[in-house]
Amino acid sequence: MKVRVAAAQYPIDAIGSWAVYEQKLTRWFQDASENGAQLLLFPEYGAMELARMSSPEIWSDLQLSIDFVGGLRDKIDALHGELAERHRVFVVAASLPKRDATGAAFNIARVISPKGKIAEQRKLMMTRFERETWRIEGGRGVCVFDTSIGCFGIAICYDAEFPLIARAMSDAGAAMVLVPSCTESLHGYYRVRVGAQARALENQCFVVHSPTVGEALWSPAVNTNVGAAGVYGPPDLGFPEDGVVVSGTLNEAQWLYAELDLSAVARVRSDGAVLNNTHWHEQPGAGPLKASVVPL
Repeated sequence: MKVRVAAAQYPIDAIGSWAVYEQKLTRWFQDASENGAQLLLFPEYGAMELARMSSPEIWSDLQLSIDFVGGLRDKIDALHGELAERHRVFVVAASLPKRDATGAAFNIARVISPKGKIAEQRKLMMTRFERETWRIEGGRGVCVFDTSIGCFGIAICYDAEFPLIARAMSDAGAAMVLVPSCTESLHGYYRVRVGAQARALENQCFVVHSPTVGEALWSPAVNTNVGAAGVYGPPDLGFPEDGVVVSGTLNEAQWLYAELDLSAVARVRSDGAVLNNTHWHEQPGAGPLKASVVPL
């Protein structure tokens, strides 16, 4: 099976109205569809640009911006669903912070199918900024999404730097790990990129990375955004020697496209020069972490 993916290098704009956001998202979907994409990946915290629709008192305050953007989740997801159905694509919507009934805020990515089904993956591991300043809490539970275009999991930014998360996805059948990210420096970008490449090596799978890019100095949450999209695989049978399938231009707004042959994952897992995926459980301390399978 082959699947064409589109990973966004997504610019954080000063979105002044819902109409402006709808136009922007419609254009991004249209561009991806015209280039044959079947799976669209948007980055971590990309939805925070919608805070600019509020007042300066709200968009300049971390906690108030959580409440404002989180309150738009249903409307955001409905728009993604309409566009996914129109273009017959699967989409991972840009993650957003949302409070639950207890008042705790979580960073949530949503997968939306062409038929409008919605499932979510909460970020599990919080960075220092999220823990100490923004007070975002870590979710519980790892999922993989079983779709007509393949099985994949979502490791949100910092999650990609922790191997057991992607390992649970691999064990549950994922041939792709999708990594939406938001980083404010080259240090942060390379931490996520190195983590993504390590997860591709360990699990002998594809890893697709989508970052936010550009400046939004009005926002205390996503004021500076540095990164490049990338698609990585194991440096082994059927994959590039350095494991880099394709990489975007640093900090430029763009879609990055790649056609992924998922049968290559099965081949390298069964007959690679090394068998990292198979041999994982032989290492000391390789305890089990189970992922739930969500059909979409």
